Amino acid sequence: MIGTILWAIIGGAIIGVLARLILPGRQNISVIATVVVGIIAAFIGGFIATWLGVGQTSGIDWLRHLIQIVLAVIGVWITARLTAGRHRGPTGTATRM
Repeated sequence: MIGTILWAIIGGAIIGVLARLILPGRQNISVIATVVVGIIAAFIGGFIATWLGVGQTSGIDWLRHLIQIVLAVIGVWITARLTAGRHRGPTGTATRM
């Protein structure tokens, strides 16, 4: 159980970084947000792949990883759009311009 969670975090971090590399342009989101989006995409993508019957195959699960990366790209794009225009004000709190 702990190993599964640890691998999901590591895999999610990698998937999140890959999503930022695939997505064109600059995404003004933190590394933590990237990792969180990647972890969420890894979990949801794994469930979708299992539901479609391609979650566990012999060898590398290419379709599962593809689903996870596509979800991460969408998640990074949404997160970047939701945080666009925010900056740190004089008190250190996030404000909207």
